[in-house]
Amino acid sequence: MPYLIALLLALAVFFFWQAGARRKDTGLPGGTIIYTDTGGWQPVSQALYDPVWDLTGKPDYLVRKGNTIIPVEVKTGRTPAAPYDSHIFQVAAYCLLVERVMQVRPSCGYIRYPNRTFQIDYTPDLEQDLKDLLDRIRAQMRSIPPDRSHHNPAKCRGCGFRDICDQRL
Repeated sequence: MPYLIALLLALAVFFFWQAGARRKDTGLPGGTIIYTDTGGWQPVSQALYDPVWDLTGKPDYLVRKGNTIIPVEVKTGRTPAAPYDSHIFQVAAYCLLVERVMQVRPSCGYIRYPNRTFQIDYTPDLEQDLKDLLDRIRAQMRSIPPDRSHHNPAKCRGCGFRDICDQRL
C-alpha cells in the first residue's frame, strides 16, 4: 500500500510538471484563462465592445492573474526580432477594451509568435498613442468614402458615407 501511494504521488508530481511545461510552450502567462477566441476547447466568447470608442475586439485569450486581466494575442507566421507596431496597437486596443468592459486596467498584454512571446507594457503613453491612432483612422474614414461596389439604393441609404459620397444612388 505505501508503494501505491508513493507511485500515485510521483505520477501527480510528473503530470503537474508536464502541465507547467506545456503552458510555458503556449506562451501564456500564469493564471486562469477566463476568455478565449480560439474555439479550440470551448465555444468562442463574445466580443468585447466599448461604446465610447466604438471599438470591438476579440483577443485570443484573457488570463486572470491575481487582480489583473492580461490579454494575449497569438500570431502565426515568422517570428520577428521585435513585435510589429500593428500587433502592439492590437494588444493595446485589447487592454483598453478590458479596462472599459471589465473595469480592470491591465498592466501589460502579450503577443505570442511561433518562437517567442513579447510582453507589451500598457503604459499611459501607449494608451494615448492608441487613442490618437483611433482618432486619425476615424478622421480618415470620414473624409474618403470607399468606391461603391453595388447597384442597390437600399444599401446606399444605410451607408455611413452617404453625406460625403459622390457615387451614391
